[in-house]
Amino acid sequence: MLMLGAAVALGLAVAGGATWWNYPTAQSETVPDDDLPVPPVPPRIAEGEDYDKCLSMVQNDPSGAFTFADTWQTGGGGDGAVHCRALAEIELGDPEEGAALLDELGNKNTALPAARAAILGQAGQAWMMANTPQHAYDSATKALALLPDDPDLLIDRAIASSGLEHYTEADDDLFRALDIDPRRGDALVLRAAARRHLEHLDLASADVERALELDPEDPDAFLERGILRQRRGNVSGAPSNTNILE
Repeated sequence: MLMLGAAVALGLAVAGGATWWNYPTAQSETVPDDDLPVPPVPPRIAEGEDYDKCLSMVQNDPSGAFTFADTWQTGGGGDGAVHCRALAEIELGDPEEGAALLDELGNKNTALPAARAAILGQAGQAWMMANTPQHAYDSATKALALLPDDPDLLIDRAIASSGLEHYTEADDDLFRALDIDPRRGDALVLRAAARRHLEHLDLASADVERALELDPEDPDAFLERGILRQRRGNVSGAPSNTNILE
């Protein structure tokens, strides 16, 4: 599934509401200055030279892509123009507007289910960038109605659920994602954080250790392990895990 980059990970594993990855959480007040991620090969819902040209401009010249898409849409560019404009809006730092356009497009487009699911998945991630987890949850749910066994979509919905503090639902979706792809270290760390919030510390620790078996240098797993050690009162063991991100 081609999405807006890696899963827009909520700051589940961070004490005090700080973000875990570089995207804003439901508690964040601003969008980071870094460019918001747009896939190098977005899901295609149209064909033609104008569509190809517009998509090729999104990352390197988002203002140009926006202007091109706007003019093209006025001239009858249809869904292709809307898709390109939405991605340009996100790249320009307006994920809320981009998410709304992607949601509308995914809801009405007549493309194949996989493409529609990818568009709705992009919408969900953009809603998380806009600090709107309920909208993100709704978009991911609609995407999963089209592709119910897609692990990326399950992970994205789990992130949105966690943003709503619905940790049991997050745990359920991450369990399904890992049942489909047991080697998803990101899902293991996210599930560990959700389980920590549910006070299932032994299960959370097991998930972190499994994530570190898959990637012994995973900084997110180290961070979550440090937080779990702090929760267990092992203060001396925590700094060696959290300092890796400094």
